[in-house]
Parts: sequence; C-alpha cells; structure tokens
Amino acid sequence: MAKKGLGVTMPNPMVGCVIVSNDVIIGEGYTSAYGGNHAEVNAIESVKRKELLKDAILYVSLEPCSHFGKTPPCADLIIKYRIPKVVIGVIDDNSLVSGKGVKRLLENDCDVTVGVLEKECREINKRFFTFHKNKRPYIVLKWAETKDGFIDVIRDNTSDRKPNWISNKYSRQLVHKWRSEEQSILVGTNTVIADNPQLDVRKWTGENPIRLVLDNSMRIPHDYHVFDGKVKTIFFTSSKSLFEEKENIQVESIDYSNNVPEQLCKLLYDHNIQSVLIEGGAQTLQSFINEGLWDEARIFIGDVAFNKGISAPEINGKLEYMESIECDILKIIKP
Repeated sequence: MAKKGLGVTMPNPMVGCVIVSNDVIIGEGYTSAYGGNHAEVNAIESVKRKELLKDAILYVSLEPCSHFGKTPPCADLIIKYRIPKVVIGVIDDNSLVSGKGVKRLLENDCDVTVGVLEKECREINKRFFTFHKNKRPYIVLKWAETKDGFIDVIRDNTSDRKPNWISNKYSRQLVHKWRSEEQSILVGTNTVIADNPQLDVRKWTGENPIRLVLDNSMRIPHDYHVFDGKVKTIFFTSSKSLFEEKENIQVESIDYSNNVPEQLCKLLYDHNIQSVLIEGGAQTLQSFINEGLWDEARIFIGDVAFNKGISAPEINGKLEYMESIECDILKIIKP
C-alpha cells in the first residue's frame, strides 16, 4: 500500500495502512499527495462500519504522527475511534514525531507493537530516512556507458545539440519512470549545452521532477528547454546577479572553488528536497562519487562502442542488482 504513494507524497513519507477485524481486512489506505490525508486517515475513512474499529487492529508501516502539520495528528484519530491495537513497522525519524506518536497511543490505553518488518518498511522510505538522518537528499546516480567505457563522444562547436544515445528505448523509458519517482533531477552545464535536455517524464506518467542545473557563469543559452518555465528549475551559479529570477526559475549562489556536492546537499536540504537523480555529466557524477555523497548508482551498459570519447565515471561499490533490457545491461550499485 505504501508504495502506491511513490513520487507523489514527498516531502511526506510513503505510508501504508491496513485495518483488520476478526481476521478480515475492513479498511486500507496510503498517504495522499502532499497536503492530503495520511494513510491512517484514508484507511479509517474507508471502513464502512465504524463500530468495528473498537475491536480492530490497525497495521501501519510508519509511526503515526502526533503533531499538527498540513493535517491533524493521526494518533488522535486512532484514539478517537478507540482502536485497541496498533502494529507499527518502524519509528519515524522526523524529530516532530519520533517516538511521540507511540507515547501518545500508549497513554490512551492502546496496545502498541513496534518493529514488524522494520527493514522492509525502512527501505520503502529510504529517501525520507536519509533526509532526516543525514540532513541531505537521497542521491541516485544514473548514466549510460558504452561497452568500451565511454559516456559520450567528444563534442565541438559544430556538434548537434542532442544526445548520442547509448541505451535503447526501453531503458530510456525506464529512466523516465525513475524521474517520476524522485523529487528532483540534477545536471551539469556541459550536459545541458551538449544535449539541450527537457528533463521531464514525457515517456511515463507522473509528476515532473524539479530541475537542478549547475551553471557557474550562466553559459547556457536562454532559449534552451531548462529556461522554458514549464517545470520548477533551480540554477546554481557563482553569482545571483548573473541572472534575474522569473516564474518557476530560481537561482542559488554557490562557491565553485569549494566542495560543490556538499554545498548542493545543504541547499537541497534547505529547499526540503528529499531525493535527487543525478543524470550527468561525467564531471558532475564523479564529483559526488569522490565525496562519497551517493546512495545508489544505476548504470546502463549499451551494446555500442565509441572507441574514443569522454570516459564514464569510476565507481566502487557493491553490486545489488543486474538485469538485461534487450541488448542493454542495467547494474545497480550501492556503497
């Protein structure tokens, strides 16, 4: 149930809730889009015979909230309906909640069990937990490389402003699905100038991620897609005075002579951005790898060779998953 909220609940966590009475499911729900109902509210509202709740068990993947945010506390709603037993997957790391929801339920004579399928519940909300624990977004690196280890050809001023595709159309569609699952997408100046990417989810359904663009001296032409205003876009430059903000376009200043990935992580945390998909280029990807600021890398190896070009990033980690997508090979690596 929780997974149904992937890509729409952020910055709230994805939560699933199932209510059982006499071994029969009488209600279920998951967290609505940000600002909407939490999972427990949707599950309780789905129960047709509310009188059954006083003898029911409520299963929820994350600790019920106990504070007023966009919506009232879920713990209070559970207490209101006198649900006698609550089974919780994992405690909420958010300082506004952590342990307080359980405490409130216990104080109101609710039987509470914590830590059921905790590993699985934590994995579902890896973005949320990373954000609150490490004070930075969950970072996914993504690139495609040729079978001889190149990420792109060498470009010059006469090169077409479009991608040199390495992966096949099914792999590219999968990338658009991934974009719909993350809150933001980051690219460097050279990638934008070379490819003029749209950075959206046109090959999938879902919300477009916030576009994050590194551009030290604002070299990117203003007729490129990243300036179209169709999606919220944040430029990171050495000086805000280089560009005037307009609708859906924001500018942040960073010091390009110092640790750029670390500065970006702090700014994204300040913007309440919980996850970022970094799509390039090689220099941007390698900078995050070198600083140890990444949580997983998704690498396509295409069935093409360039013989020469821009080398793919160098990364060391544990191979978590591998599959073939027609002639492409997808590898997922974690630190």
